[in-house]
Amino acid sequence: MTRSATTMRADILESAARLFATVGFRGTSLQDIASDVGCSKASLLYHFTNKDAILTELLSPVGRQLAELEERLAGLDGEEAARTAVAGLVESSLRFRREIKVLIQDVNAMTTRPELPDLNALIERLVDALTGRSDDPRARVWGWMTLVGVALASAADLAVPEETLRAELTRGALRTLGRPVD
Repeated sequence: MTRSATTMRADILESAARLFATVGFRGTSLQDIASDVGCSKASLLYHFTNKDAILTELLSPVGRQLAELEERLAGLDGEEAARTAVAGLVESSLRFRREIKVLIQDVNAMTTRPELPDLNALIERLVDALTGRSDDPRARVWGWMTLVGVALASAADLAVPEETLRAELTRGALRTLGRPVD
C-alpha cells in the first residue's frame, strides 16, 4: 500500500528528527533517512529538495514558538517576567526535545539558521526575562544556569514521566533563579 504525500512527508520528518538527534545533522545522510523511512532517495528528494530543507521544516516551529514566547515576555518584568519565562522555557524545551538535541550537537552552525530568530539575541532577552530584568551579575549567572539546565535536562533521555519532568524543571528553575516555589 502506498503512502499519501502528507504521510510520506511526516514519515520523512519523523525519521530525520530522530536520526539528527541521535547521530547529528552532519552525521545523517539523505540515504540514511530514506532507508529509515523505507523509500528511495529519489522519493525523499521529491518531497524535500535537500537535507537543509528537512532541517528548515523541523526547526521552523521552534522559531515560531520562541517568537511567541518573546511576545508574551515583552513589557513584563520582575516576578511576572521570571515566572512567565520559566513556564515558556520549560514548555518549549519539552515540546522540542529532539530539536534541542540537534541544536546542542552543532550549536555554532545552528544558531545562524535562517528559520530561527537571532538565537544569540533571543537568548540574551530570555535570560533577561528569567532574571526579572535584573542587572545583578549573580542573577545573570542564575539565568544562564536555568536556561542551559532546562534545555539539557529536557533533551536528556530521562526515564521520568512527562508531568513529573515538567514540574521538576519548573521547580528547579525557580529555585536556581532564587524565586519562591509554590
